[in-house]
Amino acid sequence: MRINDTQHPSEREQTDESLRSEREKADIAMSERQETVTQDADAIVKRARENADVVLVAARDDADAQLQGTSTPLQTRSALIEARRVEDNALQHEREAADAALREERRERARALKDLLPSERDETDRRLLTERARSDDAVAHRDDFLGMVSHDLRNLLEGVVVSAALLSARAPEGDEKAQTLAETDRITRYAARMNRLIGDLIDVASIDAGKLAIRASEGDCAILIAEAADTLRAAASAKGISLEMEIGERPLGGVYDHDRMLQVLANLIANSIKFTPREGTIRLRGERTADGLSFSVTDTGCGVPSDMLEAIFERFWQAGHHQRRGLGLGLYISKCIVEAHGGKIWAQSKPGEGCTVSCTLPSPSARGLDETRGA
Repeated sequence: MRINDTQHPSEREQTDESLRSEREKADIAMSERQETVTQDADAIVKRARENADVVLVAARDDADAQLQGTSTPLQTRSALIEARRVEDNALQHEREAADAALREERRERARALKDLLPSERDETDRRLLTERARSDDAVAHRDDFLGMVSHDLRNLLEGVVVSAALLSARAPEGDEKAQTLAETDRITRYAARMNRLIGDLIDVASIDAGKLAIRASEGDCAILIAEAADTLRAAASAKGISLEMEIGERPLGGVYDHDRMLQVLANLIANSIKFTPREGTIRLRGERTADGLSFSVTDTGCGVPSDMLEAIFERFWQAGHHQRRGLGLGLYISKCIVEAHGGKIWAQSKPGEGCTVSCTLPSPSARGLDETRGA
């Protein structure tokens, strides 16, 4: 069975959807703005005309008042009224012509804008596609380079480990043997740490490329938890930390990628070991829930501030600016692996009272897995 995080949209799909939504909003905003400008312009023209009409009426009233005080013939007054009627008609025709010209100008501007926007957007889309193609090429070259380098580095590390083992086996008896064994053991630990860092970098590259494949199969989570504890028991014992297990039932059957979930639990335990003081306790718990499986790792360490409980799962996160305890990728990778299973992961803590990191995996029926589903 093989699954991947296909139920979540890719970053590119999110970008395209955001761009489409932004364009729709821009169109609506531009239309509303154009309508507002048009209404404001019409209101200004209307007020100007009303003011002109008021001035004209006042002037005519003054002229009529002056005429009434004189012996102007009736024929002259009739001619004046007719002249005013002709002027009013001419003014009305002039205003109608101006309105028609304004409407035509607005239609022309709207047509020009309608033709301009698709052209500009097509150009933007072409540039975006070109940029994506170049980005894809760069990522492909990066992944190829990273794959070759990681392969060569791991081969070199394997040679270092083999040489350290030979030195340890051939160490002469006496006081120098103990010192040689200590040094070769240190070399082996450093090589193992370097190998984990290389693995983390490769995983991040796979996550960025959307190639984090999850191959799920039936397994016993009780065995998985015990294996994770055994992997880190020596590191915990070196700090005097007690590593305990609580398993709700045996067997604790589930469907998951054994190697990936082992990586998750090992990351959580290793993180707890970093921040748990000597003589502290780390407790692993696994149980079945109504929706699937639940895992948790609880420590008696320094805890995490409430405002940082989500940030600890971010890429390259460090506990402090001056602390360098790895690359800060373990929890980020763990989050991606759990989410690729269709589960979720979170942290609960109070400063000074330790921290609990929990994750859940849904049952196969809940996440819709089947034997033919692929990445």
